Amino acid sequence: MRLAAVFLPAALPREGRIALWDPSDGPLPTPEGEAERTELTVVRRHGSSVRRRQAPALSLPLDRALPLLVRARRDPTAHPATACWGAAALHAVRLAARGRLLPGLTPTGHDAWRAGPLDPEDVAHLRAVAAALPPEGHAVPLPGPGPLRLPQPEALMRAFLDAVADTLPRTPAAPYASGRPFADRRPQRLRGAQDWAAEVAAGMDAGVRISLRLDLSAYDLFDAGGGAGAGGARSAGAAVVQVHSLADPTLVADAAALWAGEADAAFGPRARVDAALAVRRAARVWPPLARLAEQDAPDVLALSEEELGDLLGVAAGRLAAAGVAVHWPRDLAHDLAATAVVRPAPGSATDGTGFFDSEELLQFRWQLALGGDPLSETEMDLLAEAHRPVVRLRDQWVLVDPALVRKARKRELGLLDPVDALSVALSGTAEVDGETVEAVPVGALAALRDRLTAGVRPADPPPGLHATLRDYQLRGLAWLDLMTTLGLGGCLADDMGLGKTITVIALHLKRARTEPTLVVCPASLLGNWQREITRFAPGVPVRRFHGPERTLDDLTGGFVLTTYGTMRSAAPTLARQPWGMVVADEAQHVKNPYSATAKALRTIPSPARIALTGTPVENNLSELWALLDWTTPGLLGPLKSFRARHARAVENGEDPQAVERLARLVRPFLLRRKKSDPGIVPELPPKTETDHPVPLTREQAALYEAVVRESLSVIESAEGIARRGLVLKLLGALKQICDHPALYLKEEHGQYADDRLVARSGKLALLDELLDTVLAEDGSALVFTQYVGMARLIAAHLAGRAVPVDLLHGGTPVAERERMVDRFQSGATPVLVLSLKAAGTGLNLTRAGHVVHFDRWWNPAVEEQATDRAYRIGQTQPVQVHRLITEGTVEDRIADMLQAKRALADAILGSGESALTELTDRELSDLVSLRREA
Repeated sequence: MRLAAVFLPAALPREGRIALWDPSDGPLPTPEGEAERTELTVVRRHGSSVRRRQAPALSLPLDRALPLLVRARRDPTAHPATACWGAAALHAVRLAARGRLLPGLTPTGHDAWRAGPLDPEDVAHLRAVAAALPPEGHAVPLPGPGPLRLPQPEALMRAFLDAVADTLPRTPAAPYASGRPFADRRPQRLRGAQDWAAEVAAGMDAGVRISLRLDLSAYDLFDAGGGAGAGGARSAGAAVVQVHSLADPTLVADAAALWAGEADAAFGPRARVDAALAVRRAARVWPPLARLAEQDAPDVLALSEEELGDLLGVAAGRLAAAGVAVHWPRDLAHDLAATAVVRPAPGSATDGTGFFDSEELLQFRWQLALGGDPLSETEMDLLAEAHRPVVRLRDQWVLVDPALVRKARKRELGLLDPVDALSVALSGTAEVDGETVEAVPVGALAALRDRLTAGVRPADPPPGLHATLRDYQLRGLAWLDLMTTLGLGGCLADDMGLGKTITVIALHLKRARTEPTLVVCPASLLGNWQREITRFAPGVPVRRFHGPERTLDDLTGGFVLTTYGTMRSAAPTLARQPWGMVVADEAQHVKNPYSATAKALRTIPSPARIALTGTPVENNLSELWALLDWTTPGLLGPLKSFRARHARAVENGEDPQAVERLARLVRPFLLRRKKSDPGIVPELPPKTETDHPVPLTREQAALYEAVVRESLSVIESAEGIARRGLVLKLLGALKQICDHPALYLKEEHGQYADDRLVARSGKLALLDELLDTVLAEDGSALVFTQYVGMARLIAAHLAGRAVPVDLLHGGTPVAERERMVDRFQSGATPVLVLSLKAAGTGLNLTRAGHVVHFDRWWNPAVEEQATDRAYRIGQTQPVQVHRLITEGTVEDRIADMLQAKRALADAILGSGESALTELTDRELSDLVSLRREA
């Protein structure tokens, strides 16, 4: 076994470590001393490409690893990667022995030694060792988004030299000999030492450093009131050389005083020679400084306009990196900035109608400002004509970035349609030439943005509403009224059971339009909508547009109720009818924008579109786009650009600001309230959630392990879509086994009455115990399962025990659904078994005091929707939620994952079951393997 070494840098160089791993995947030796076992992400060849994988490794601190590496350099059995790192270690030790150590700072301002200064021979040796480093020696990928990247060997070895230099001087006795901070192993933050560190980093062979002080007093420049002064092109300014002592940073003098001998006492006898050497070094970075060396007294360098522009631009950065600071004049303004602004035409209305009822496009252009004060058109015109790096503007010198001049010359960025302009106003950003820039609305558009984001006060209940709305419902009514009045749509995304239906009924009454309101909903909710309208708005006409006898003839107003299926087939008929408002209830049914249902819904015109859903995002942010692009077409742009600009960054966590940017854009169009909100919690009785661990029976455990073993062997040799399909098939099979072996084995229904039925499933046995207790207390319960086969098994089993039970699933006719709901609500049927997806939305089942989730769904929002059939406004008794989880199985691990996923859902994000298909073979095995209690 030959272990390959790889260096793992750290933010504090001395905390870097050497990791030893086996590229041949053999077992690692038992760690000794300070060696630790760890998991290393490495990149290995995989066919014609490469792939990440996890490899076990031994990790050692640098001071313990150095002797091992140096010995490996001469060991013929050592891995080539380890031998190369041994050569680098020997080089680092020899540099330290020669005293090539420079004190400096880390990017976080902590003390750190670094190797240097390096002679040309040192650099050549470093590069030779780096060139010989095999891939195993730098196989740990760099962090961060984007394509897979490995560290460059030379850069990694330079970091290793610095880490060794930062490790060797720090012995227990060192703080007493040389003091802190550069002897103590603990990090020391050195505040205000950045300039000193830059000077030290430039080299230790001189006692002084130089800086340049820019003098523009002789620069008669173009200003906002006239042209260029005579002689401006010949001498644009001057750079005065200043000398700083390395021994005493407080000593600063002009080079002229040094040449005159006036500073010898302070700087020392070698100061003039050291200053001349420093000038020569700086000239290698910026060639114009070479002229100073040709002068008798290198103290002042006359600058042309081109040289001044270069110095004010990229040259200053290069000089700063070399330890030469450039000091600007005190009155030089650096705060000239450009902002992209969106401006409606003069006289536009501020209530939204002026934007959305007209086809007028809005101006999108650059606006320059000095110190936050916008420049006039004349000032921007004059600035656009400037060809110099510094201008005189408003009685002060102004440093001009050439990029700002280009923006002044080309101010117009194009025209935006009203919806695009509103999107820019809300998000505060826009895409300009492929770059995301800050964008600011002005005028009437800014007023509209402020109105949308200012929040609303509760509305007054409309006449004709026979109900008392709660405070949060009145605020929802006011928000919907604002959005529809402005000609915009919205998504009311309250938790299930908070009264979205009655809020929409109140909105219909408040709008008082002569045109009817069209409600599109699942078939199971037609009866619920009709009952609610009749109850809370008596006298308002209600018509079902459903079934073979449907018609829109003689329609005078009120509500028209239809299903998604009917709407899809009758879209042309519905599109010819004028509507005052279109409402999509349980709008997640159109979350796929390419589905026939979603396309049909978009063909029905309406001045107001309202989406109702408790789960605006179930699986990914494209679903949110589909909802809002229907309610307010064009708001989020095309789906492809939305995925690229917003969704991918949010879902992958690449950009910490992405969630906030998307929230600013979406928040005005999506009203989300949860039952846990402070203003809503007092309206509901308590809810208790309990996870019930259930052991597998012997039959279940044997089936489970057999399926895992056989499936993993096939998955390991599969790739791409085929592998994802196999993973999903495995997860589904394991969940069915956890429910009941008969479900997985697809046994005939006649076998459900077998006396052994309960003995074969721990969950079914526990369900019997729970329901015995509920029924003994004259209670009612809902039992949810995602499998219709399991629902039939449970219903048949309970009927065999003489328990009054009904079964509701996707194939249940609408009329029978309504009869089942009525029987349950009246208490005639105390137990209702439901399939999760078919009955998890829309139903009002407040008779239930208990909700049982027989199996786990991968998305917690779907489970919560099902629970909300009982836990909703109108519920008067405490609700107990029971989740049955088989111990040691994939269900057990998924339960932990769902807790974390709820936090993501709160940020409008969900990943769904498909995310599990991207697990590595090792991660998948860890997820599904059966864990037995010791």
